[in-house]
Amino acid sequence: MYPMSVSGNHVFIAGQITLENGELKYQGKLGQEFTVDEGYQAARLCALNIIAQVKAACDGDLDRVVRIVRLGGFVNADGSFHDHPKVVNGASDLMVEVFGDKGRHARAAVGAPALPLNVAVEVDAIVEIS
Repeated sequence: MYPMSVSGNHVFIAGQITLENGELKYQGKLGQEFTVDEGYQAARLCALNIIAQVKAACDGDLDRVVRIVRLGGFVNADGSFHDHPKVVNGASDLMVEVFGDKGRHARAAVGAPALPLNVAVEVDAIVEIS
């Protein structure tokens, strides 16, 4: 499996997790180990990893980004947690901060009973490039 695949003018980015400098961060569940605000930061970290994959796909030139088309956010949460969209806003807000109007996108924000490596959040993306 590869972290991203380019097809035509689109980059399909596999789920990015809460990895920072080779170290896993935010392992656990929202509603148990983490608050909504901490989940927001976890999603933001996932988005930073998405941007790194986009940069690699664009040979280092983020000006080639035409639009962030879609984000898919997965939140590791217990059954009583219902603020998945507020968590995934961490990724969405960063895309708009970095890319302006080109960062506005469609999105899914869903809960999951478990995620790989017990990370709190995972986010995937589809990005249009030139």
